[in-house]
Amino acid sequence: MTSETFDRITVFGAEWCSDCRRSKRLLDGLGVQYDYVDLETVEDGADRAKAISGRTQIPVVVFPDGDHYVEPTDAALRSKLETVAA
Repeated sequence: MTSETFDRITVFGAEWCSDCRRSKRLLDGLGVQYDYVDLETVEDGADRAKAISGRTQIPVVVFPDGDHYVEPTDAALRSKLETVAA
């Protein structure tokens, strides 16, 4: 686990990843503002994502409350967003 903190939702992903594109599409469709860390262009992005999740799967979606999801389903992501907005 990392000691890195996030002020807003952050998505670690890559354009070649269909799950990453799906999660971004959901967030965009809901008008959620988030930071995107492209693992193809950010030198330490993959290392940061692995430090957070302990895994190499993406996307890693990190929330300001410290929770993180790895390869979340749309339903899981929507559910978490409802608790963040509440």
